[in-house]
Amino acid sequence: MTDSDDAVWMAAGGARVEGSLATAARYETPMLPGTEQVTPAVHAVPDAPADQSPAGPDQNPAALAPPTAPGPVSPAADPAPPAADVAPRPIDNSVAGSLSPSLRATRGRDPEPAPLASHGPATVLAMCNQKGGVGKTTSTINLGAALAGYGRRVLLVDLDPQGALSAGLGIASHELDHTIYNLMLEPSTQLTDVLVPTGIEGVDLIPANIDLSAGEVQLINEVGREHTLTRALKPLLHAYDYILIDCQPSLGLLTINALTCAQGVIIPLAAEWFSLRGVHLLVDTIEKVQARINPDLAVAGVLVTMYDGRTVHSREVVGMLDQRFGDTVYDTIISRTVKFPETTVAGEPITSYAPTHPAAQAYRALAREVIAR
Repeated sequence: MTDSDDAVWMAAGGARVEGSLATAARYETPMLPGTEQVTPAVHAVPDAPADQSPAGPDQNPAALAPPTAPGPVSPAADPAPPAADVAPRPIDNSVAGSLSPSLRATRGRDPEPAPLASHGPATVLAMCNQKGGVGKTTSTINLGAALAGYGRRVLLVDLDPQGALSAGLGIASHELDHTIYNLMLEPSTQLTDVLVPTGIEGVDLIPANIDLSAGEVQLINEVGREHTLTRALKPLLHAYDYILIDCQPSLGLLTINALTCAQGVIIPLAAEWFSLRGVHLLVDTIEKVQARINPDLAVAGVLVTMYDGRTVHSREVVGMLDQRFGDTVYDTIISRTVKFPETTVAGEPITSYAPTHPAAQAYRALAREVIAR
């Protein structure tokens, strides 16, 4: 991405340009079951008289006709029915050329994946965005659970010193003696010391805690420091189908380790303006890692999160992303819902906490997309 291209793209968010609203209109999605949306009634307006011009001899020839004698009065016609509420037009619920996430299965774009006869080698995906609060951890947990629901073995790696991924799965990582920090920086640490069951069938976790904050400083003096995580996870590749790495909200050395280890990057991006501001920095970092360290690295997809189809702003942001990234943007869009904070407190993914909720269906659709790509 060049600076000029980026400047044009970013400037598009400050003012509406011709065609931007038309593109954004493709992303109007109806509220899914379980949510509330009040649609204001649209009332019919009676047609105005055909001739609004002032009456006069020059304008109305009928005024020159002599008056006629009154004739028999015809029966009064039925009065016109009162103006009734008009049903609002159907909303176009297409999203990047496909139906809304919870309805994609009915369309057959991404059919349910076939079961696997064996597992491995794993596809390593880094969930990365230097901006916090965009749904990285939530998406890591729920995508991992959805992939496991389709028979894939999944390893979740917490690479954030805050340990949000571990906490979101109900793991008290601050009480653990061995975490990803020990696996990366202490050669004597065994894999069995750090692997933690999550309670989700087919999903394991390598947790993290505040100890990892010192790891970034220690990595500076390591030989081949960018490959430290790759060396730590290499013995596990044969045992899993997917390894999802939850990165910290920065572009530091830990994130570089994740990008060096991964084959693909999933960029969770909230449907709001502030999420767009730093995307070009992340893309530049990915391109540098690809050119200098990991030629196999690529952007696997851009995942839109925290979407509210009732707002023009959300639709415009998604339209801008579609224009900038094209088919790289996942068809699945994750909408806002109060269920996600509830699942964090419960320590389980939404696919098991509320399996019929539209957000759970959306993450299953995302899992099908990830497998299909």
